[in-house]
Amino acid sequence: MGDLIFRAVIIAVVAYFCGCFNGSVIVSKYILRDDVRNHGSGNAGLTNFFRTFGGPLTFVVILTDVVKAVVGIQVAVLLSAGVQGGDLVNYAKYWAAAWVLLGHMYPCMFHFRGGKGVLSGGAIVFMMDWRIGLVAWIGFLVLVLLTRYVSLGSIWAGASFPFSTWFVFRDPILFVMGLFLGGLVVWKHRSNIQRLLTGTENKFSFHKKK
Repeated sequence: MGDLIFRAVIIAVVAYFCGCFNGSVIVSKYILRDDVRNHGSGNAGLTNFFRTFGGPLTFVVILTDVVKAVVGIQVAVLLSAGVQGGDLVNYAKYWAAAWVLLGHMYPCMFHFRGGKGVLSGGAIVFMMDWRIGLVAWIGFLVLVLLTRYVSLGSIWAGASFPFSTWFVFRDPILFVMGLFLGGLVVWKHRSNIQRLLTGTENKFSFHKKK
C-alpha cells in the first residue's frame, strides 16, 4: 500500500509540473517578451495566443502543450505497469491527466494563471483510448466548423469525456475521474458559456487581431 501511495504521489508531482510548462505563456513572455495574458481574453491558451500574435510560433505552443501531456501520462504508465494487485494503468493515466490539467490551468510558476486545458486535453483524450479521442475531436471539429466558436467545441469535448469513458471502460471509478477531468474543462469555460448565451462570444478567424 505504501509503495502504491508513493507512486501516486510521484505521478502527481511529475504530471503537475509537466502541466505547468504552459506553451502560450512561455513563448509569449520569454520569446516575444509580451505576456499573452495581457491581451484579448487574458487567457493563456492557444486561441488567445493565435488571435494576439499568430505566426509560426503558434506551432511551438501546440507542440509544448501536447508533449507535456504525453510525457506526464507516459510517466504514469511506466510507474504503474507491473504493480501487484491488478491492472492500474488506466487509473494511473486518468490520475496523471488530472494533474497535467491542473498544472496547465493553475501553474504555480506563473501565478496560477494558466489556460483552459483544451490543447493538452486534446492530446490526453487519445492517450486514454482512440475511441474517446475520436468522440472528443470529431465533435469539436464539427461544432467549430459549423459555428466558428472554439469554446463550443471545447465544451463538447469536456462534457462528452466522462460518457465516452464509460462507453469504453464501463468502470465507475474511471467514470468519476472522467467527470472530474471533463468538469475542469467545462468549468474553465464558464465565462465563454455566459457569452455564448448572450451572443457576445468571439468567433474564430484565421486572421490575428490587429
